[in-house]
Amino acid sequence: KRTMTLIEKNGYPDAVYMNAAKIFEGIRTEKSKDSKLVHYGNNLESPMLAFKDEHCRRVSYELAFSALKYQSLLEEILLDSGAYPCYSIPDELTSLLVVMLYDLQGRKFEARKIFDEEEPVAEVQEVGHYLYRYMIKLAAALARCRIKHDALSIDYFVPETIWKQEQRVSALPFCVWINTYKISLQDVIRDLEMKGLTKVESVSDFDHYTYAMDQHCHDVLVFPSSLKEELLDLDLFADDKLLLQ
Repeated sequence: KRTMTLIEKNGYPDAVYMNAAKIFEGIRTEKSKDSKLVHYGNNLESPMLAFKDEHCRRVSYELAFSALKYQSLLEEILLDSGAYPCYSIPDELTSLLVVMLYDLQGRKFEARKIFDEEEPVAEVQEVGHYLYRYMIKLAAALARCRIKHDALSIDYFVPETIWKQEQRVSALPFCVWINTYKISLQDVIRDLEMKGLTKVESVSDFDHYTYAMDQHCHDVLVFPSSLKEELLDLDLFADDKLLLQ
């Protein structure tokens, strides 16, 4: 997992981009003919997805749905920068172009590092090289969009309905399974208390550094949403002793 975190900061393996593009192709917003400026392929068949492991499956879907959230912005950047239309890349690869552009802007338009164990995919390599040739113009186009809409970040461009849903979800407590094949409940509690967390009776008693036992499952703990990022960095999660539900 620590290796995958490093990979994500430098980009994903080619197979992840390819799978994310296929997923995005099936969920993207279809615009009316009058307002359609960016054209996608017409592949009506269900995509053939091949995931190396569960982590690759998860990040492929996350990448696809992130691109969906910002589809309009990403299309505007492509058009404003002059990177689209791109006659060297067929419409069937437009979804890949959008997905890789989302990832590229998320890495501040820094070039992706290639890992030795990665198996290259020709389409991903082609689209990646194309985007890198336009990196400066793409970054400038994003800056112009933010200035035009007075936006501090791209989060401003998320549709209001999705933004409200995410706000509700982010406020919910989250549950964690204890992997009793690797650690006992008592050892987990000891580790959490050593890190300054206090056990409370229920979620209604939550403060920041608190947790509660699930009322029905003896191997499930519940935490406040504010602790999520901090807890996921713990060795307990990296070593699969705790599993996010």
